[in-house]
Amino acid sequence: MGEIEDMNVPEDSREYSPPPKTFWKTIAALGPGIILASSIVGSGELIATTVVGAKVGFGLLWLIILGCAVKVAVQVEIGRNAITWGRTPLASFDRVPGPRLGGRGWIYWCWAVMMILIVVQQGGILAGVGQSLAAAMPLTTAGRVSGELHAELAATEVDVALQKRRGSEDWVAAKEKLETLRLQSEELQFPHDASIYSILMALVTGVMLASGRYGLIEKFSLVLVLAFTVFTFLAVVMLQFDANWAVTGEELVSGLTPSFDGNHGGFSVALAALGIIGVGAAELMVYPYWCLEKGYGKSVGSRSLTDGWARNAKGWMRVMQLDAWTSMVVYTMVTVFFYMLGAATLGRLGLVPSGNEMVRTLGQMYVPIFGAWVQQVFLLGAFAVLYSTFFVAAAGNSRMVADGLVLAGLLKGDEQSRRNAVRVTCVVWVLAALAMAFLFRAPVAMVLASGVAQALMLGALAVAVLYFRYRDIDERLAPGRSWDVLLWCSAIGFFGIAGWTVWHKATEILAFLSL
Repeated sequence: MGEIEDMNVPEDSREYSPPPKTFWKTIAALGPGIILASSIVGSGELIATTVVGAKVGFGLLWLIILGCAVKVAVQVEIGRNAITWGRTPLASFDRVPGPRLGGRGWIYWCWAVMMILIVVQQGGILAGVGQSLAAAMPLTTAGRVSGELHAELAATEVDVALQKRRGSEDWVAAKEKLETLRLQSEELQFPHDASIYSILMALVTGVMLASGRYGLIEKFSLVLVLAFTVFTFLAVVMLQFDANWAVTGEELVSGLTPSFDGNHGGFSVALAALGIIGVGAAELMVYPYWCLEKGYGKSVGSRSLTDGWARNAKGWMRVMQLDAWTSMVVYTMVTVFFYMLGAATLGRLGLVPSGNEMVRTLGQMYVPIFGAWVQQVFLLGAFAVLYSTFFVAAAGNSRMVADGLVLAGLLKGDEQSRRNAVRVTCVVWVLAALAMAFLFRAPVAMVLASGVAQALMLGALAVAVLYFRYRDIDERLAPGRSWDVLLWCSAIGFFGIAGWTVWHKATEILAFLSL
């Protein structure tokens, strides 16, 4: 049980708000989980999940679903700790026993390393934002010519794959045309439209976050993400009406049957994706910040030994649990949609998103279903999804970075100092992501590199939540046995993901060193 501070204060002197009693008032109190869902669709679902589907087909669908479902109990437990004690999440993580360096705990330093790679990931997402805008609305003549050539190249790739699947004799001629287009694309002058758009969007984002006026943008982004997700769901449904693309029952059963047979090459990608699909390690750590900003902590009030406080806290815990489960349903559905679409179209076509044409390749998922005209719609949709992810993630991670600087003793801990630090950190974060976008220019690899770091971080979070549950909890708010079983399943899953990642990466390094 956690430490009990001076709680001998009359209950009526404490400020708190009772939890909502009616269905609609409870729904209105939700929000942090949905914000979280809007922040992950661009990196985890649109990019990482689709790449896994394109590389391995349906074989690892079970692993993707498991990666989403296993995280919700941890999400709730971290939120429970923050609301109970009124501490920032990073401060709570820093209390977990273990080695310390420079006055900070081991989880703090693991988090610091992870954040460096998350900046790299954000650079990859920002590059994707630039790509989508450049493809939809080229700024230069070189950009327009390049866009037209790559659009023809993408369409020809689909045509070649389709003709080969159908056994048509014309596929050889189509392949020769494809090779010619590829040679032309290599000789083409590299357009700077995507880079220009990336710079512009970084500047706009920095200004909006620094001013603090991002509530309307969040809501607008959420609407766009919802529309894009519905669009993808319709695409999955419409697949079933075309014999060439329909997902068979056999494929679905094989995808839902736990097995690694024949998926060794894609398993490495899947492991990297597991760190960020659904809710990633970073989002799990950010979630309580959004809960506190939503007002859950203030509504619960300062911790007290009174029965009234405990009843009120339990009520708000139920609201938070509903919020977390709702977000889990949303991001799991989105993940499955993108995975199935990637496996059914890109996987069968042999197209894997990568490099500067990542967004255009992703757009090919929709061409066999809706036709070539949908490319333009997809490009605008991809911008909405990727930008909402970049924007909300920048806002959330900047809060964690500012909190980390306070814990390191580099900033004052009062509310005004924190608020100013968040604004400055938002700008620095965006500029750092922009620098990464120019430095690496490999969006998919950048996103997956962060996924590896977050997969490893899941092991640290498993240790933390078990400590929260058994050593840092108000026993009046302790969950029941069924929840404990779910929490242990989540923790074991986290240890498994982290362990497999360490083992797999270690074998890759040893194999490289033995060459």
